[in-house]
Amino acid sequence: MTQPAINGVTEKPLSDASSTKSNSQIWYRPTISHEHGVYVVLLVSFLTGAALAQAWTLATTLALVCAFFGFQAEHPIVLQIKQRRSLKPRFLVWGGVYSAVSLAIAFYLYLSFPILLWLYLGAVAALVVDAVSVFHREQKSIFNEFITFAAVCLCAPLAYAATTGTLSATAMGLWVLNTLYFSSTIFTVKLRKPKTSSIVPGVVYHAIATLIVATLYYLGWLPLIAALAFGLALLKFGLIALNQEWYRTAKIQWVAMLETGTAFCFLTLVALSILPAHLTRF
Repeated sequence: MTQPAINGVTEKPLSDASSTKSNSQIWYRPTISHEHGVYVVLLVSFLTGAALAQAWTLATTLALVCAFFGFQAEHPIVLQIKQRRSLKPRFLVWGGVYSAVSLAIAFYLYLSFPILLWLYLGAVAALVVDAVSVFHREQKSIFNEFITFAAVCLCAPLAYAATTGTLSATAMGLWVLNTLYFSSTIFTVKLRKPKTSSIVPGVVYHAIATLIVATLYYLGWLPLIAALAFGLALLKFGLIALNQEWYRTAKIQWVAMLETGTAFCFLTLVALSILPAHLTRF
């Protein structure tokens, strides 16, 4: 069966029968987000929250499933918004399926832990901002990408609250820390493009972020090692800024490996700083 070529060159068209069959079955195919970097952000943030809770229960697992399906629901919703006035059954169906699963679990957890409502409201607010940005074709703006990272990093307090039934200053500190750390990627990735290759925005961001992390440590919202883990973002940005020519031409696989590797180093440092002492002895 032939399909239109990706490069814009039209191949032999489908027959009417084949076209009808394809259109009638296409909505059965699930929509899966290909933003693999966000999966790393979601997992690392969630695990830092679970490490702070120092336990893993059925509610913790359900919270992780809820977060995963909530993230998956955003993908077809965004794709549908990009269609403007054209309704696509596949996006509507799978957006509804993912949303239903996420909302059902969220409601179940809320019955046991009402404190989760505040995190849910934060996630919904971020989705609204993202939807508006997509509609106005500003989804790649620094502001919207930062809001997206902040929403995904709510997984840290989500894991903690779903496990313990409470929220603490340190749990919220981890949310801020994760958000600031992963938002650093916004400025490193933009260095790959000539139009956004200025290091000034990145320098300003990292200076402000460092001040915020230092303040959280001073207030007792973050342990020392967790605060120092933000230094990985500073180190990564500095190395990339000094090697921009290599970074711009490097294959995306190398960039992904760099981001994933440093993310799990960050997770290790943060987890070791908040786990009980008897679990962190070697």
